[in-house]
Amino acid sequence: MPSNKSVSDAPIVQFTNCRILRDHQLQREDLWVREGKILNPEKLFFDEKGSADVQLDCKDSIIAPGFIDVQINGGFGVDFSLATDDFKSGIDLVSQKILSHGVTSFCPTLVTSPSSVYHQVLPQISVRNGGTHGAGILGVHLEGPFISKEKKGAHPEHCLRTFEAGAFQDLLATYGSLDCVQIVTLAPEMRRSSEVIRELTKRGICVSLGHSVANLSQAEEAVQHGATFITHLFNAMLPFHHRDPGIVGLLTSDRIPAGRRVFYGMISDGIHTNPAALRIAHRAHPKGLVLVTDAIAGMGLAPGRHTLGQQVVEIDGLNTYIAGTKTLSGSVATMDTCVRHFQEATGCSVETALEAASLHPAQLLGIEHKKGTLNYDSDADFLMLNDSLYVQATYIAGEEVWRQDVSGM
Repeated sequence: MPSNKSVSDAPIVQFTNCRILRDHQLQREDLWVREGKILNPEKLFFDEKGSADVQLDCKDSIIAPGFIDVQINGGFGVDFSLATDDFKSGIDLVSQKILSHGVTSFCPTLVTSPSSVYHQVLPQISVRNGGTHGAGILGVHLEGPFISKEKKGAHPEHCLRTFEAGAFQDLLATYGSLDCVQIVTLAPEMRRSSEVIRELTKRGICVSLGHSVANLSQAEEAVQHGATFITHLFNAMLPFHHRDPGIVGLLTSDRIPAGRRVFYGMISDGIHTNPAALRIAHRAHPKGLVLVTDAIAGMGLAPGRHTLGQQVVEIDGLNTYIAGTKTLSGSVATMDTCVRHFQEATGCSVETALEAASLHPAQLLGIEHKKGTLNYDSDADFLMLNDSLYVQATYIAGEEVWRQDVSGM
């Protein structure tokens, strides 16, 4: 038997009658999947003389890469910044529930907390692949406590920290471990932040600038030391000013190192950012825009009182406030809602809206060779959507993990 007859005996699934998002365009092609990866059909036909074992009619759906949420604080009554005995079951619940939003992998996010919370919670989170049990975990996003008091937003002031002598050791002592940390949000104007940014970057951890009163030159210096992300642009930072645009100015800065791209998160929920501001950012720097939910424990729950770490928050419609104030505190928007709102607010193409929630976060985390695209050999994490960008089904590693129940419609 010729050795190239078949590389693998695993079943090959062919998704037909669909439009695939590939190379920034919706292309009318079939999608071929085997062993959790996307196959090159030419290699299959000519090298292996193979064919499909199963054919699935997608009924003219859009097939797009799965969404990646790099900033989500919790949902469905679960708060990632609370150390509880059943923390693992909480993170499992959220990872299961967000499959219906099209999220196939995410970074659980902890807001500013006492050191004891990091020491209890971080060892309970591990990087893992997604599947029928839920979306994959890419690593933790630590938002604070090394942030500005003036721009603390919903973060508790008594837990904020500054960098003392031996700044990086101070950070390590605060968190306890960086083993599964993927992103750290800090304020770059803090003394000794440059050495911390360099050390984190050296370890492959993405540094994000946020909750900050940094001016543009401080932000540019942070990028030159390795920072690559901006946490929820416009929120918890100095407003744009024409003489010193602050962190916002990074979107059009000419002092970004060659070959480097600065990405920025946006909460496209219609509450945190006016549609005009969303349009300004997108037109200024379209390739850097990363949609994030910044969702809190109240996502998916009825209005009322919920938590965000050490604080009590009140949900009123789509608004979430620190109880008794008008300080916004995260969102209750789902990722698919953010994608639809972004497309509607900016008038961008369907492809652009989908890539802001898939390709761009994958590029930010340096995992675009396996996630965020439907390129050959990448992970078969993808969504079926209708033309209005409502998720109809979610697949992880080529396996259906969620489907819209249409029986009652």
